[in-house]
Amino acid sequence: MKPVKFSVAVVVKNPKNSLEVLAVKRDSLDEQFPGVWALPASVLKEGELPEEAVVRIGEEKLATSLKAVRTIGIRSADRGEYESILMNIEAELIGKEPSVKDAHTQGSKYVDQMWTSDYSILFEAARQGGLCDRIFLESKGIRWE
Repeated sequence: MKPVKFSVAVVVKNPKNSLEVLAVKRDSLDEQFPGVWALPASVLKEGELPEEAVVRIGEEKLATSLKAVRTIGIRSADRGEYESILMNIEAELIGKEPSVKDAHTQGSKYVDQMWTSDYSILFEAARQGGLCDRIFLESKGIRWE
């Protein structure tokens, strides 16, 4: 039986424009999705609840404070060496403006960010197998293929 990795991605809406969500650009050396725009995400740590991962993503990857609001969707994928199960959670921005430049993370490092209502920016990550991007786009009724 393959090991299972549980992950959480956050959909953070812009408090100034609810049609815009926060997209982050992964480093060009990222193992899974080099140089693509996606939603912020992280693998859950041992014993960590999804809501706790949302807070951690805010603190470690975005240098701000987030609060879990609701679950948007869950998907799984066979990643060869392991099975991936990912949950998208809408998160409310309760801290300062997010800043990937000020983040101190041990995991995937983001090199840029933007608020966007042009969800096509997530198509490449979805095409490459990004579960969080697929869940989000499908929740909006947007075809990415």
